[in-house]
Amino acid sequence: TSPGRPNKMTAQPTIGIRICPNIACRAFVFVVIDRGRLVRSFPPEVIDFDANNLPNRITATLEEAVKCHAAGCYRAASLMIRRALEEVCDDKKAAGGNLKQRIAALGSTIIIPPDLLEAADELRLLGNDAAHIEAQLYDAIEEEEVTAALDLTKELLKAVYQYNALVARLRALKKP
Repeated sequence: TSPGRPNKMTAQPTIGIRICPNIACRAFVFVVIDRGRLVRSFPPEVIDFDANNLPNRITATLEEAVKCHAAGCYRAASLMIRRALEEVCDDKKAAGGNLKQRIAALGSTIIIPPDLLEAADELRLLGNDAAHIEAQLYDAIEEEEVTAALDLTKELLKAVYQYNALVARLRALKKP
């Protein structure tokens, strides 16, 4: 291959326009696809979450975390996840001198599986790494870490705010 000319064996990314498959949306989506894999899209694809029964402040914070994640701003997403934890603690009146103590107190104010409570502390640590240069508990804050953190945050929010409503809905369907 001569300099300046692409090798015919090297795959080139494909750039195109698609229509959102969501019938309620149907907006144009600009995409970059390489070897059959979506590389980028605009608007970016966002992680879905159920906002039912979540306090408005927590919903807004989680939406911001999801948007940061979609834009590739992983440290910012980690900070917003940490903020969502702080807001849960505040909403549930979990007291303590710092977020670690407040998360521990959360376990005594609501019924939550111990593993999920430990996961909440991991989310706190990831947020610390995003906020503080000297914190080095995670090697990097990249897509994989933040995607897992968002998944854990969604499960935590389900346990705190949504499971009771789901159980109540099921009980309401019982015959008298």
